[in-house]
Amino acid sequence: MDVSPLVWTVSIGLALAILFVDVAVVGRRPHVPSAAECLRYLGVYIGLALVFAGVVALVWGTAPAGEFVTGWLTEYSLSVDNLFVFLLIMTRFAVPRQFQQTALLVGIILALVFRGIFIALGAAVIEHFSWVFYLFGIFLVWTAIKVAREGMGDSEDEEYTPPALVRIVQRVLPTTERFDGVHLTARIDGRRVVTPMLLVLVAIGATDLLFAFDSIPAVFGVTQEPYLVLMANVFALMGLRQLYFLLGGLLSKLRYLNIGLGFLLGFIGVKLVFQALSENTLPFVNGGENVSWAPEPPVWVSLVVIVGILAITTVTSIAAARRDEQRASVGD
Repeated sequence: MDVSPLVWTVSIGLALAILFVDVAVVGRRPHVPSAAECLRYLGVYIGLALVFAGVVALVWGTAPAGEFVTGWLTEYSLSVDNLFVFLLIMTRFAVPRQFQQTALLVGIILALVFRGIFIALGAAVIEHFSWVFYLFGIFLVWTAIKVAREGMGDSEDEEYTPPALVRIVQRVLPTTERFDGVHLTARIDGRRVVTPMLLVLVAIGATDLLFAFDSIPAVFGVTQEPYLVLMANVFALMGLRQLYFLLGGLLSKLRYLNIGLGFLLGFIGVKLVFQALSENTLPFVNGGENVSWAPEPPVWVSLVVIVGILAITTVTSIAAARRDEQRASVGD
């Protein structure tokens, strides 16, 4: 897939323009978006992603377009898990809902920056060391087991523990528990102190960094084309702010989300290991020769599996939530 510098420049420029519009809207009027507003934005962003997939299909063929859609859905599903952590952060710091939009937007910007860095590093490593797919695959399988085990725990008692960086900021800098709009600092009794908003942004930034470790190897398991990897991440992050407010309390009802993500990451991890085997160059594996029996599922199989996992996760979660509501109503 040959992507010219002009295409790279135009694509990144358009993404930044859309992000700028989002920033301008929030900066002009911090508020809690209505469900209708969220749906309008989500419809636009999903439509843009599908239009982009159509352009890729026309210019480079259906195979790259399928890789983009599969990568986009993978990143979108992982971003929903990211949203759940954001929800825990907002609850832990008691962020007023009218200020949550600004915090989320900063989190999305940080996520784009971190993922852009990881994509560049990942592409450079893959180009020179094909055996890195072994590491990616093993890491994703390990992460899948960890995520699935978390999903089997009691989500009702789940609490958010701020990362070490937040605790360091709290110890080093004078802080207040009172918000001052979306300002990061405030002057109280003639003393400049840090507001909880700064702590929230530090926590969100640390979360974005951790999630980049999972999401980038996962999308490289779908496509090794850096351009598609970047655009899949960009489109997955678009509308994430609106999705947060649209889902709201429903996020906590997706009780099987982590289990579903565990299966998804596990599938991609195994796929990466098989790919590494089929392109093997390590001398201590099969004498440095390719492993002929290692399967390489086509893109459409990956797309069907990922869509199936997400559909089953959503349907079973909603069904379980309804059963709990029915039991609660009978008990009352």
